[in-house]
Amino acid sequence: MLGVPLLGLVNTFLGFLLLVFAIVLVWKDNPWQKGVKVAATIGAMALLGAVVPDRPEDAASSVAQADGKGRAVDTLALPTPSTTGTGGEPAPKPRPKAADYRGLRLDKAGDKAEAAGFGVDDHNAADDDKRIWMRSNWTVCFQKTGWTSSDTETIDFGAVQTGAPCPEADGGAIPWPKMSDLVWKTWKTAHKEVLDLDIVPEDHVRADTAYLNDTLPDEGEYDDWRVCVTDPAEGSDVTIDTRVTLDLTHPDNGCPGPDREDGDSLRLPDQDEDGDPDYRDPFPSDQNRNSTFPNGLPDSSGSSGGSSGGDGGDGGDGGDGWNCPRTRWC
Repeated sequence: MLGVPLLGLVNTFLGFLLLVFAIVLVWKDNPWQKGVKVAATIGAMALLGAVVPDRPEDAASSVAQADGKGRAVDTLALPTPSTTGTGGEPAPKPRPKAADYRGLRLDKAGDKAEAAGFGVDDHNAADDDKRIWMRSNWTVCFQKTGWTSSDTETIDFGAVQTGAPCPEADGGAIPWPKMSDLVWKTWKTAHKEVLDLDIVPEDHVRADTAYLNDTLPDEGEYDDWRVCVTDPAEGSDVTIDTRVTLDLTHPDNGCPGPDREDGDSLRLPDQDEDGDPDYRDPFPSDQNRNSTFPNGLPDSSGSSGGSSGGDGGDGGDGGDGWNCPRTRWC
Protein backbone atom coordinates (compact mmCIF):
# COMPACT_ATOMS: atom_id res chain seq x y z
CA MET A 1 0.00 0.00 0.00
CA LEU A 2 2.84 2.44 0.77
CA GLY A 3 4.12 1.95 -2.77
CA VAL A 4 0.96 3.50 -4.23
CA PRO A 5 1.64 7.12 -3.17
CA LEU A 6 5.36 6.73 -3.92
CA LEU A 7 4.69 5.58 -7.48
CA GLY A 8 1.95 8.23 -7.81
CA LEU A 9 4.56 10.93 -7.20
CA VAL A 10 6.53 9.62 -10.16
CA ASN A 11 3.61 9.01 -12.54
CA THR A 12 -0.06 9.47 -11.76
CA PHE A 13 -1.19 6.82 -14.22
CA LEU A 14 1.20 4.15 -12.80
CA GLY A 15 0.19 5.06 -9.28
CA PHE A 16 -3.46 4.51 -10.20
CA LEU A 17 -2.68 1.07 -11.72
CA LEU A 18 -0.77 0.06 -8.61
CA LEU A 19 -3.72 1.18 -6.44
CA VAL A 20 -6.09 -1.09 -8.36
CA PHE A 21 -3.66 -4.00 -8.07
CA ALA A 22 -3.21 -3.44 -4.34
CA ILE A 23 -6.96 -3.33 -3.71
CA VAL A 24 -7.37 -6.64 -5.54
CA LEU A 25 -4.66 -8.23 -3.35
CA VAL A 26 -6.24 -6.86 -0.18
CA TRP A 27 -9.68 -8.25 -0.93
CA LYS A 28 -8.75 -11.53 -2.62
CA ASP A 29 -7.67 -14.44 -0.40
CA ASN A 30 -6.40 -12.11 2.33
CA PRO A 31 -6.86 -13.24 5.93
CA TRP A 32 -7.36 -9.66 7.14
CA GLN A 33 -10.58 -8.79 8.75
CA LYS A 34 -13.11 -6.91 6.64
CA GLY A 35 -12.74 -3.70 8.62
CA VAL A 36 -8.97 -3.74 8.12
CA LYS A 37 -9.43 -4.31 4.38
CA VAL A 38 -11.78 -1.34 4.14
CA ALA A 39 -9.42 0.85 6.09
CA ALA A 40 -6.44 -0.23 3.94
CA THR A 41 -8.35 0.50 0.73
CA ILE A 42 -9.49 3.93 1.88
CA GLY A 43 -6.01 4.78 3.13
CA ALA A 44 -4.35 3.82 -0.16
CA MET A 45 -6.80 5.91 -2.15
CA ALA A 46 -6.33 8.87 0.18
CA LEU A 47 -2.54 8.65 -0.08
CA LEU A 48 -2.70 8.55 -3.89
CA GLY A 49 -5.09 11.51 -3.96
CA ALA A 50 -2.81 13.48 -1.70
CA VAL A 51 0.19 13.20 -4.02
CA VAL A 52 -1.66 13.81 -7.33
CA PRO A 53 -1.57 17.62 -8.13
CA ASP A 54 -4.87 19.41 -8.67
CA ARG A 55 -5.47 20.63 -12.30
CA PRO A 56 -6.55 24.28 -12.27
CA GLU A 57 -9.88 24.72 -13.96
CA ASP A 58 -8.93 27.93 -15.72
CA ALA A 59 -5.66 26.51 -16.97
CA ALA A 60 -7.36 23.40 -18.31
CA SER A 61 -9.87 25.44 -20.24
CA SER A 62 -7.20 27.74 -21.70
CA VAL A 63 -4.65 25.07 -22.63
CA ALA A 64 -6.94 22.76 -24.57
CA GLN A 65 -10.04 23.98 -26.34
CA ALA A 66 -11.76 22.63 -29.39
CA ASP A 67 -11.22 24.64 -32.54
CA GLY A 68 -14.63 23.75 -33.93
CA LYS A 69 -13.24 20.78 -35.91
CA GLY A 70 -12.54 18.51 -32.99
CA ARG A 71 -8.86 19.48 -32.72
CA ALA A 72 -7.32 20.79 -29.54
CA VAL A 73 -5.69 24.19 -29.83
CA ASP A 74 -3.57 26.09 -27.38
CA THR A 75 -5.47 29.35 -26.81
CA LEU A 76 -2.55 30.89 -24.97
CA ALA A 77 -0.57 30.78 -28.19
CA LEU A 78 -3.25 32.48 -30.28
CA PRO A 79 -2.68 36.16 -31.15
CA THR A 80 -5.16 38.65 -29.75
CA PRO A 81 -7.34 40.76 -32.07
CA SER A 82 -5.78 43.98 -30.79
CA THR A 83 -2.33 43.06 -32.09
CA THR A 84 -3.10 41.41 -35.40
CA GLY A 85 -4.93 42.07 -38.61
CA THR A 86 -6.48 39.70 -41.10
CA GLY A 87 -4.45 36.64 -41.99
CA GLY A 88 -2.47 36.83 -38.76
CA GLU A 89 -0.47 39.86 -39.98
CA PRO A 90 0.32 42.60 -37.45
CA ALA A 91 -2.37 45.28 -37.55
CA PRO A 92 -1.24 48.73 -38.76
CA LYS A 93 -0.84 51.45 -36.21
CA PRO A 94 -3.91 53.65 -35.90
CA ARG A 95 -3.43 56.76 -38.06
CA PRO A 96 -3.57 60.09 -36.29
CA LYS A 97 -6.50 62.34 -37.06
CA ALA A 98 -5.21 65.44 -38.82
CA ALA A 99 -6.84 68.83 -38.58
CA ASP A 100 -8.54 70.24 -41.67
CA TYR A 101 -6.00 72.58 -43.29
CA ARG A 102 -7.95 73.22 -46.51
CA GLY A 103 -8.29 76.89 -47.39
CA LEU A 104 -5.12 77.85 -45.53
CA ARG A 105 -2.10 79.33 -47.22
CA LEU A 106 0.25 76.45 -48.02
CA ASP A 107 3.17 77.68 -45.93
CA LYS A 108 0.97 78.20 -42.87
CA ALA A 109 -0.71 74.78 -43.30
CA GLY A 110 2.73 73.15 -43.52
CA ASP A 111 3.92 74.84 -40.34
CA LYS A 112 0.82 73.74 -38.43
CA ALA A 113 1.06 70.15 -39.68
CA GLU A 114 4.74 69.89 -38.75
CA ALA A 115 3.96 71.26 -35.30
CA ALA A 116 1.35 68.47 -34.97
CA GLY A 117 4.03 65.85 -35.70
CA PHE A 118 3.48 65.21 -39.41
CA GLY A 119 6.02 64.96 -42.15
CA VAL A 120 4.81 67.39 -44.85
CA ASP A 121 4.80 67.15 -48.64
CA ASP A 122 2.92 69.17 -51.28
CA HIS A 123 2.05 69.15 -54.97
CA ASN A 124 0.13 71.16 -57.55
CA ALA A 125 -3.52 70.08 -57.37
CA ALA A 126 -4.26 71.33 -60.91
CA ASP A 127 -3.47 69.82 -64.29
CA ASP A 128 -1.39 72.79 -65.53
CA ASP A 129 2.03 71.35 -64.59
CA LYS A 130 3.07 74.48 -62.68
CA ARG A 131 5.67 73.90 -60.00
CA ILE A 132 5.29 75.22 -56.48
CA TRP A 133 8.06 77.73 -55.89
CA MET A 134 6.75 80.08 -53.20
CA ARG A 135 4.43 78.25 -50.83
CA SER A 136 3.10 81.56 -49.52
CA ASN A 137 1.47 82.13 -52.94
CA TRP A 138 -0.46 78.83 -52.89
CA THR A 139 -3.58 77.68 -51.06
CA VAL A 140 -4.47 74.17 -49.84
CA CYS A 141 -7.35 72.45 -51.66
CA PHE A 142 -6.77 68.78 -50.72
CA GLN A 143 -4.92 66.82 -48.03
CA LYS A 144 -4.09 63.15 -47.54
CA THR A 145 -2.49 61.47 -44.54
CA GLY A 146 -0.31 58.38 -44.62
CA TRP A 147 2.83 56.63 -43.40
CA THR A 148 6.34 56.27 -44.75
CA SER A 149 8.23 52.98 -44.79
CA SER A 150 9.91 54.07 -41.57
CA ASP A 151 6.52 54.57 -39.85
CA THR A 152 6.67 58.37 -40.05
CA GLU A 153 3.27 60.04 -40.07
CA THR A 154 2.85 62.17 -43.21
CA ILE A 155 0.40 64.59 -44.76
CA ASP A 156 0.42 65.53 -48.45
CA PHE A 157 -1.15 68.84 -49.50
CA GLY A 158 -2.64 69.48 -52.96
CA ALA A 159 -2.61 73.23 -53.59
CA VAL A 160 -3.42 75.82 -56.25
CA GLN A 161 -2.18 79.35 -56.73
CA THR A 162 -3.89 81.70 -54.31
CA GLY A 163 -6.94 83.23 -55.93
CA ALA A 164 -7.63 80.27 -58.20
CA PRO A 165 -10.68 78.04 -57.56
CA CYS A 166 -10.02 74.45 -56.48
CA PRO A 167 -10.50 71.63 -59.02
CA GLU A 168 -13.34 69.21 -58.41
CA ALA A 169 -10.77 66.47 -57.79
CA ASP A 170 -7.06 66.46 -57.01
CA GLY A 171 -5.19 66.74 -60.30
CA GLY A 172 -8.18 68.04 -62.27
CA ALA A 173 -8.72 71.18 -64.32
CA ILE A 174 -9.24 74.50 -62.57
CA PRO A 175 -12.81 75.71 -63.21
CA TRP A 176 -11.88 79.25 -64.28
CA PRO A 177 -14.81 81.65 -64.70
CA LYS A 178 -15.66 82.73 -68.24
CA MET A 179 -15.72 86.24 -69.65
CA SER A 180 -19.27 87.54 -69.75
CA ASP A 181 -21.05 89.19 -72.65
CA LEU A 182 -20.50 92.85 -71.81
CA VAL A 183 -21.10 94.48 -75.21
CA TRP A 184 -23.10 97.70 -75.00
CA LYS A 185 -23.22 97.63 -71.22
CA THR A 186 -22.04 100.78 -69.49
CA TRP A 187 -18.50 100.95 -68.14
CA LYS A 188 -19.86 101.10 -64.60
CA THR A 189 -21.93 97.92 -65.02
CA ALA A 190 -19.30 95.99 -66.98
CA HIS A 191 -16.52 96.95 -64.58
CA LYS A 192 -18.55 95.60 -61.65
CA GLU A 193 -19.33 92.33 -63.44
CA VAL A 194 -15.64 91.69 -64.08
CA LEU A 195 -14.74 92.33 -60.44
CA ASP A 196 -17.61 90.08 -59.32
CA LEU A 197 -15.75 87.13 -60.87
CA ASP A 198 -13.47 87.34 -57.80
CA ILE A 199 -10.42 86.61 -59.93
CA VAL A 200 -9.19 89.88 -61.47
CA PRO A 201 -8.02 92.63 -59.11
CA GLU A 202 -9.38 96.12 -59.78
CA ASP A 203 -6.07 97.50 -61.03
CA HIS A 204 -6.07 94.80 -63.76
CA VAL A 205 -9.25 96.19 -65.35
CA ARG A 206 -8.74 99.18 -67.64
CA ALA A 207 -10.78 101.27 -70.04
CA ASP A 208 -9.74 102.27 -73.54
CA THR A 209 -11.44 103.91 -76.50
CA ALA A 210 -13.05 101.79 -79.18
CA TYR A 211 -12.06 104.36 -81.86
CA LEU A 212 -8.47 105.29 -82.64
CA ASN A 213 -9.17 109.02 -82.83
CA ASP A 214 -11.27 109.20 -79.66
CA THR A 215 -10.17 110.20 -76.18
CA LEU A 216 -11.55 109.16 -72.82
CA PRO A 217 -12.65 111.97 -70.52
CA ASP A 218 -11.37 112.09 -66.96
CA GLU A 219 -12.04 109.09 -64.71
CA GLY A 220 -15.60 109.10 -63.44
CA GLU A 221 -16.84 111.00 -66.50
CA TYR A 222 -17.16 107.93 -68.71
CA ASP A 223 -19.29 105.75 -66.40
CA ASP A 224 -22.13 105.81 -68.95
CA TRP A 225 -19.89 105.07 -71.96
CA ARG A 226 -20.69 101.77 -73.65
CA VAL A 227 -18.57 98.65 -74.10
CA CYS A 228 -17.83 97.69 -77.72
CA VAL A 229 -15.08 95.10 -77.36
CA THR A 230 -13.64 93.09 -74.47
CA ASP A 231 -10.21 91.55 -74.13
CA PRO A 232 -10.36 88.63 -73.37
CA ALA A 233 -13.34 87.91 -75.59
CA GLU A 234 -16.67 86.59 -74.36
CA GLY A 235 -16.45 82.95 -73.22
CA SER A 236 -12.68 83.01 -72.62
CA ASP A 237 -11.16 81.83 -69.35
CA VAL A 238 -10.49 84.58 -66.85
CA THR A 239 -7.49 83.59 -64.71
CA ILE A 240 -5.52 85.26 -61.95
CA ASP A 241 -3.02 86.40 -64.59
CA THR A 242 -5.64 87.98 -66.85
CA ARG A 243 -5.67 91.71 -67.49
CA VAL A 244 -9.04 92.89 -68.79
CA THR A 245 -9.44 95.76 -71.26
CA LEU A 246 -12.85 97.20 -72.11
CA ASP A 247 -12.99 99.32 -75.28
CA LEU A 248 -15.59 102.06 -74.83
CA THR A 249 -17.51 104.49 -76.97
CA HIS A 250 -19.63 107.52 -76.15
CA PRO A 251 -23.32 106.46 -76.09
CA ASP A 252 -24.01 108.92 -78.93
CA ASN A 253 -21.78 106.82 -81.19
CA GLY A 254 -22.24 103.26 -82.29
CA CYS A 255 -19.49 100.67 -82.05
CA PRO A 256 -17.00 100.17 -84.88
CA GLY A 257 -18.02 97.80 -87.62
CA PRO A 258 -17.32 94.07 -87.37
CA ASP A 259 -14.32 94.40 -89.72
CA ARG A 260 -11.97 95.92 -87.18
CA GLU A 261 -8.95 95.49 -89.44
CA ASP A 262 -10.30 98.28 -91.65
CA GLY A 263 -8.65 101.42 -90.30
CA ASP A 264 -11.49 103.68 -91.48
CA SER A 265 -14.01 101.71 -89.42
CA LEU A 266 -11.99 102.46 -86.32
CA ARG A 267 -12.15 106.24 -86.70
CA LEU A 268 -14.93 108.66 -85.92
CA PRO A 269 -15.82 111.40 -88.43
CA ASP A 270 -13.49 114.39 -88.11
CA GLN A 271 -14.50 116.96 -90.74
CA ASP A 272 -11.70 119.43 -90.10
CA GLU A 273 -9.14 116.73 -89.29
CA ASP A 274 -7.96 118.48 -86.18
CA GLY A 275 -7.93 115.28 -84.10
CA ASP A 276 -11.18 116.26 -82.42
CA PRO A 277 -14.04 113.96 -83.57
CA ASP A 278 -17.06 115.88 -84.81
CA TYR A 279 -19.33 114.58 -82.03
CA ARG A 280 -17.41 116.59 -79.44
CA ASP A 281 -15.80 119.28 -81.63
CA PRO A 282 -17.46 122.65 -80.88
CA PHE A 283 -16.13 123.94 -84.20
CA PRO A 284 -16.22 120.93 -86.58
CA SER A 285 -15.39 123.12 -89.62
CA ASP A 286 -12.59 125.13 -88.03
CA GLN A 287 -9.30 123.29 -87.71
CA ASN A 288 -7.89 126.10 -85.59
CA ARG A 289 -10.61 125.87 -82.98
CA ASN A 290 -11.35 122.65 -81.08
CA SER A 291 -12.22 121.47 -77.60
CA THR A 292 -8.65 122.02 -76.43
CA PHE A 293 -8.19 125.48 -77.91
CA PRO A 294 -11.71 126.88 -78.31
CA ASN A 295 -10.33 130.33 -79.13
CA GLY A 296 -8.19 129.08 -82.00
CA LEU A 297 -4.53 128.21 -82.61
CA PRO A 298 -1.67 130.31 -84.00
CA ASP A 299 -0.73 129.60 -87.60
CA SER A 300 2.67 128.00 -87.33
CA SER A 301 3.41 128.75 -91.00
CA GLY A 302 3.68 132.51 -90.46
CA SER A 303 6.40 134.58 -88.82
CA SER A 304 6.36 135.42 -85.15
CA GLY A 305 6.83 139.13 -85.77
CA GLY A 306 4.46 141.74 -84.44
CA SER A 307 1.39 142.97 -86.24
CA SER A 308 1.98 145.56 -89.00
CA GLY A 309 0.26 146.83 -92.10
CA GLY A 310 -3.18 148.03 -92.85
CA ASP A 311 -5.12 145.36 -90.99
CA GLY A 312 -2.61 144.88 -88.21
CA GLY A 313 -3.92 147.61 -86.03
CA ASP A 314 -7.46 146.31 -85.94
CA GLY A 315 -6.54 142.69 -85.35
CA GLY A 316 -6.46 141.44 -88.97
CA ASP A 317 -3.88 139.01 -90.35
CA GLY A 318 -1.83 141.91 -91.68
CA GLY A 319 0.16 139.30 -93.60
CA ASP A 320 2.10 138.35 -90.48
CA GLY A 321 0.81 134.78 -90.45
CA TRP A 322 -1.13 134.96 -87.15
CA ASN A 323 -4.76 133.98 -86.95
CA CYS A 324 -5.50 136.79 -84.55
CA PRO A 325 -9.09 137.91 -85.16
CA ARG A 326 -11.43 136.75 -82.40
CA THR A 327 -8.72 134.74 -80.65
CA ARG A 328 -6.76 135.12 -77.46
CA TRP A 329 -3.50 135.34 -79.34
CA CYS A 330 -3.82 139.03 -80.32
